[in-house]
Amino acid sequence: MSKPLPSTLSWTVLLVFIAAFAVACLAADLPLWIPVLYLVMSVVGFAAYGVDKSAARAGRRRVSEQTLLTVGVLGGWPGALIAQQVFRHKTRKRSFRRMFWLTVLINVAVFAALVYVAMTKPGVLDLPFLSALMKG
Repeated sequence: MSKPLPSTLSWTVLLVFIAAFAVACLAADLPLWIPVLYLVMSVVGFAAYGVDKSAARAGRRRVSEQTLLTVGVLGGWPGALIAQQVFRHKTRKRSFRRMFWLTVLINVAVFAALVYVAMTKPGVLDLPFLSALMKG
């Protein structure tokens, strides 16, 4: 176990990402499925950390670190980051923190690639079946 990173670092990273995400969504005209994916996966991530913290306290079966990291890399890291701060969970284990921040970097790189594709090839990220659902 090690000393946790300053919480201001986590909150700053999160706020910078949210601002950049909002700008990218508007500037690149990203399809709706991308922010929806981040929102849903963030809620899942937050819940997973909450369940794991509760299980740790009660001595029950835990959510695996692999599951927590997978949810994060699939877009749930903002919710996971909030949960880490709110629940004071998974903030001290150095090996987990390293992997967590690696998954954040991977996810942000994929997001940047999606923004690039959306800006250089408009419409290519649209999912026709979702468009049909959205139109009713």
